[in-house]
Amino acid sequence: MFNPKKLLKALIAACLVCGSLSAQEQGFDLSTQRSESQSIHTIPGKMLDHKGIQLNPTPHSLKLTEKGQLDITKGLRLNDKKNKFSEDLNFIVLAPKGVKLTIDYGSKLAAKHGVKSISGAYAMSINNKGVSIIGYDEKGAFYGIQTLRQLVDSPASAGKKVPYLEINDYPDLLYRGVVEGFYGTPWSHEVRLSLINLYGKFKMNYYLYGPKDDHYHSCPNWRLPYPEKEAKNIKELVESCNRNRVDFVWAIHPGQDIKWNDEDYTNLENKFNMMYDLGVRSFAIFFDDIDGEGTNPRKQTELLNKLNANFVKVKEGVKPLIVCPTDYSKLWANPTPQGSLSIYGNTLDPSINVFWTGDAVCSDLTKETMDWVNSRIKRPALYWWNFPVTDYVRHIIMQGPVYGLETTLTPNDLCGLISNPMEHGEASKLALYGVADYSWNTADYNPIDNWERALTELTPEAKDAYRTFAIHSCDTETGYRRAESWETQTFAIDNYTEEAFHALFKEFEKIERTPAELEEKCANKALVSELHPWLIEFGKLGTRGKRALEILKIYQTGDHAAFWTAYTNNLMSEEQRKSFNAHKSGTMKLQPFYENTMNDLANEFFKKLTGEIPTVYKGIGSFNSLKTTQSNLMLDNDSTTYYTSGTSQNDRSWIGVDLGCVRSVAEVSVYQGRNSTNDVDYFDHALLEYSEQGKDWKALTDSLKNQYDIQWKGEPVKARYVRLKKLPSRKTNWAAIRSFEVNPINLSSLNFRIEAKDPQEALRAFDKHPGTSYANSGVLAFTLPENTTTCTLLAKLDASKGPVKLQQLASNGKVLSTITIDTPFIKMNLVKGAVKIAIEGEVELFEILLN
Repeated sequence: MFNPKKLLKALIAACLVCGSLSAQEQGFDLSTQRSESQSIHTIPGKMLDHKGIQLNPTPHSLKLTEKGQLDITKGLRLNDKKNKFSEDLNFIVLAPKGVKLTIDYGSKLAAKHGVKSISGAYAMSINNKGVSIIGYDEKGAFYGIQTLRQLVDSPASAGKKVPYLEINDYPDLLYRGVVEGFYGTPWSHEVRLSLINLYGKFKMNYYLYGPKDDHYHSCPNWRLPYPEKEAKNIKELVESCNRNRVDFVWAIHPGQDIKWNDEDYTNLENKFNMMYDLGVRSFAIFFDDIDGEGTNPRKQTELLNKLNANFVKVKEGVKPLIVCPTDYSKLWANPTPQGSLSIYGNTLDPSINVFWTGDAVCSDLTKETMDWVNSRIKRPALYWWNFPVTDYVRHIIMQGPVYGLETTLTPNDLCGLISNPMEHGEASKLALYGVADYSWNTADYNPIDNWERALTELTPEAKDAYRTFAIHSCDTETGYRRAESWETQTFAIDNYTEEAFHALFKEFEKIERTPAELEEKCANKALVSELHPWLIEFGKLGTRGKRALEILKIYQTGDHAAFWTAYTNNLMSEEQRKSFNAHKSGTMKLQPFYENTMNDLANEFFKKLTGEIPTVYKGIGSFNSLKTTQSNLMLDNDSTTYYTSGTSQNDRSWIGVDLGCVRSVAEVSVYQGRNSTNDVDYFDHALLEYSEQGKDWKALTDSLKNQYDIQWKGEPVKARYVRLKKLPSRKTNWAAIRSFEVNPINLSSLNFRIEAKDPQEALRAFDKHPGTSYANSGVLAFTLPENTTTCTLLAKLDASKGPVKLQQLASNGKVLSTITIDTPFIKMNLVKGAVKIAIEGEVELFEILLN
């Protein structure tokens, strides 16, 4: 659905693992199309007692008729009235002398048994006479069989004794299924076949095949036939869908280079005929994520109507056509009667179904958004839900509950719900279990209960381990955020309690064990393979979280050397951070707890040693993501990393820093964008301001236009807050900040001299910020301010890089004292006559304190 070109670039700071961009991605930029809410809503629902009956989707009506069970240990005697279902019953033993199983369907028969007159409806009865399944149509009877399959596997049917019951069931939505429409690595043929079996089992009836990287689906090769191997695979997919009573919908994406002429119309119809010959009977045309002439809505509807008349309504067995319009989101759709959607409503054949993603590309399904689009297209839209898709956050794997879908909606509001999953097909099954449940029985959908049932269904042998990983792997970190770690309570160090400490410590221990447990116990090795890189990082997160708690205890003892040694040993290296950023989990609570705790401990330690407040600033602003640890990327003294807002800027947007207390501010430096030459993510019209209380803001600069690098230096002002505020402009891109510095330390501001390979870099060892450091690889020397009596080093050592030597020197260069640094924390008295210190060797220096 959405093109992530802009989004991929915006997330490079998170070290996303991205494949090469397709031709379609290179030709189109959706830089103004993302405005997802970052609000994080509580997940509704609760676990229910199902009396040992595990069914998905939830039946509309299920009644246990009496206390009794049907013994099927000797098998079932099949009475297949239409001779359609013998190959669908491999989950039971068929025996001539078994209990009677009757399967039949038909509208008149269904009406007699009280079955609703819609496709997929069925009734099931289990009593002392046997099992009876009556479907409104073939799909209905097949769905009854799927219910029997799950019932037989339920705990309530232990020992092959099935409870007596009556079920009357039907789907709420006409279209229920999946679109393979994500950008990135397409599913393998084997994964597609595995997913089709899941669709059938859970009563989903549509699989839209539209991989963005299928070159014969999109330009420039949409006109050409599939090569033999690819055609054979598609035919196998169609056959598998037929066995599972799933409509295989082949989608074509011709809009980027289509010519509105007879030749290309003929090319399109010819391609449809090729697919028809492979067994395809359902078709879709996507006009999403394109620019140029292909976006013309009148030309689109003219072509669609012509194809509908000449192909869809003429060819035997072809289902109604589906279209994805160019204006598939309210975010940029023209709302006027002259807009594309209104043109669709006035000119498009009523039988053609129209896709819609809601208020934004990734957004909740609400009555309001459906009313908005339906009033324009003059039919209930088909909802394309961009969940659990992660092609815009490929460092994330979504394993959380399915929620954000209004449960009061009816077929008058939408004709169906189609999920766009992840490129990780096996890992998408957890979410698809919920999509199947919601779209079948909307009013009774219970997100938490469904998620818990899905974990049991998909990994019964490893449910606890999978649940631990999944509950901490829900947040997108940016854009369409999702609740995560909702059972885990973290805390700030000043809110420490023994109870909270031990509960969190226990959770981190469980997280640490989870990867090995899941990889050992989980029977679905394809799922484990997809999760593997995330599991590796998840276990490491458990370890460092646990160690952060242990360091908190050490800090409380007052042992400075032990604390600083443990602290530095638990810092993430550049390589470790790169690995975590590529495969993140725990982004909402766990990793922030680790980072915040480590930062807070270092800052408190600095205050304890010096009596001063460290120069540590906090990101603030109008974007919710500034409240997360992502804001650290603009405060890390590294201009190659950057904070990104994760949602569109507007005329009320601003980004700034909290200095922690009112300070004298004489200089501010802000580097906007992901680079300072051609990036689109910056405030192109802005103003630099300051405030003492965060209420009354005063300007430091005049308005700034098209300025990436902003430097202000002037008469000192008193401020606790400094911000860059957007002024009115047409720009709606994200915002990015590489660096936001207030009173940046410089050599001229020191009352002593520094000698080093890079003196400016060496300032990090003297910046009163314990979170920054200088990697010394030669000699760092510095003179001592007058009346200095002690020197404290906060360092990190690597024994493999050789010894580190510290010398105290007299004014004539004579060496007065030499020691080997063999501990990260050193506090030493200065030798009489010492005026200079030299440190030689490879060592990371966080802070050098001179008192």
